[in-house]
Amino acid sequence: MPPVPRPRREWHSLPFPLALLEIRKQRELLRARNLHDTFGAGGERPRTPTPELLPYRSYDGSGYDPDDVDMGKVGTRFDRNCPLPETFPDPEDDGLFAPSPREVSRRLLARRAGFRPAPTLNMLAAAWIQFQNHGWFSHGDNKTDEPLEVPLAADDDWPRCPMAVRRSRPDPVAHTGGDRPPTYENTVTHWWDGSQIYGSSEEQCRALRTGERGKLLVENGRLPDETREGLSGIDATGFNDNYWVGLSLLHTLFAKEHNAICDRVAAAHPTWGDERLFQTARLVNAAVMAKIHTVEWTPAVIDQRVTRAAMHINWYGVLPARLRRNVRRFGKGEALFGILGGATDHHTAPFSMTEEFVSSYRLHPLIRDEYEIRSHRTGELIERTGFEPLQALATRKAVDCWGWSDLLYSFGTMNPGAIALHNHPDCLRDLARISGEHVDVGTVDVLRDRERGVPRYAAFRTALHRPPVTSFEDLTGGNAGLAAELREVYDGRLDRVDTMVGMYAEPKPRGFAFSDTAFRIFVLMASRRLKSDRFFTSDYRPEVYTAEGLEWIDRTGMCDVLLRHHPELAPALEGARNAFAPWTALRPKPRGVNR
Repeated sequence: MPPVPRPRREWHSLPFPLALLEIRKQRELLRARNLHDTFGAGGERPRTPTPELLPYRSYDGSGYDPDDVDMGKVGTRFDRNCPLPETFPDPEDDGLFAPSPREVSRRLLARRAGFRPAPTLNMLAAAWIQFQNHGWFSHGDNKTDEPLEVPLAADDDWPRCPMAVRRSRPDPVAHTGGDRPPTYENTVTHWWDGSQIYGSSEEQCRALRTGERGKLLVENGRLPDETREGLSGIDATGFNDNYWVGLSLLHTLFAKEHNAICDRVAAAHPTWGDERLFQTARLVNAAVMAKIHTVEWTPAVIDQRVTRAAMHINWYGVLPARLRRNVRRFGKGEALFGILGGATDHHTAPFSMTEEFVSSYRLHPLIRDEYEIRSHRTGELIERTGFEPLQALATRKAVDCWGWSDLLYSFGTMNPGAIALHNHPDCLRDLARISGEHVDVGTVDVLRDRERGVPRYAAFRTALHRPPVTSFEDLTGGNAGLAAELREVYDGRLDRVDTMVGMYAEPKPRGFAFSDTAFRIFVLMASRRLKSDRFFTSDYRPEVYTAEGLEWIDRTGMCDVLLRHHPELAPALEGARNAFAPWTALRPKPRGVNR
């Protein structure tokens, strides 16, 4: 392909109309050049037509596309945003450990001068993205045999040398031979379908349901305890790996939201049975989450006028939200009415999540090491706690101890960490898993990108049509101290800087919590998750969702969900523009003042 001409100025330095146009041009370019089917280089995957397009989401993600019943199904591959020849993993005898991922974690990721907050966000924003990620992708259980052995420095106090890290589970139906890069399987559905709540199989989903009136199991205001061997203490839900209180808050909240939708639909359709009510409520609940992510969470983390407008256009088009509800759609274009209800289009490859998308969502600096639990009634400090009592098998005990209202208020008023170097949480750099093993998540994050063939930062950036970096100073925006650290860790090899490290190091556009390089992946994939899904395009209509379901979606935002199930939070949410920005902190009354 001919080289892509690059604009003289970055999009975020342009006037508003030109910036909006530039983002649109970027998306069209990325759609044309950065969707790569991992089957494409070695023969097409057999495509089997869908026998019947059903008016509800399937349990395993099959049957969404008329010409390809398996597209996006659980157990299908991750594809790529970078050209396949650039996605071979680093060889183990050299590049995989050059430099040691553990040294990158120790010297560049570890919190050095204490916690650096992201002042424009709250901890619900941090929990939300993990909640959504678990519905989009998972590589499944890693291999326990033949672990990768990460070399350690002489002064490293890690208890085992070398550090053993489980290998990624390979694609069970992968090709053999060295002409194509390795592939990996998504063990959840690729679609934006709420599978983190509902599961990715019929058997799993039915175990989470009451079997009556379409509802999910919610007992005394909470999800049931997981009953599988050794897992008591976490919630039974569609996906509960890496579970902690932040996830429990959101899984429980949206299980309650599902049941509230069931009540509304059942009131309008009293003769409907359990299955139809469940499937309709799932459609509506998944769309509510997609809407919240599109027009609330994303604008909170990339808070510029142009990006807020771009995300609004994705969902509503250029029309104001209130006007969009009352104007009947005509035509199939995105600009006027948004993606919702328009034409389905996979562009240049079958729909799937990609390895580069997974890599761009490595946002562990958002997690805090210390948490302040405060009263939702008075704002008074109840207790300070570390991360350990909030996670894994301690999750339900923490909810028992502090309760939903105080935990939600505390998460709504606490800042997460800034996504930057030297801000990776200590609690994740020595994390005790349920199995008893200890892992350094920072080391694993770096190693996974190398193992799975995500190009390193300079090549990754170039593949996304950004101007190349010419020096460490160029990469860090002139931060000489940080440039010197990177140069030392990477032995002067700019081409060796890991993608995650480079994205943490590069200067961010004003208002952005993450990098402009990561933003390029989101420009492409955020709209793709809607555009490829017929339940957001051709089947986003009252005949499928019901008129009541579409009205519910139109009138529901994150604050509405919170207040529907926790009206006691109203004082903290009063006047909130965005539920993922810090809430109003209640001021504790001085001691001795009557309450």
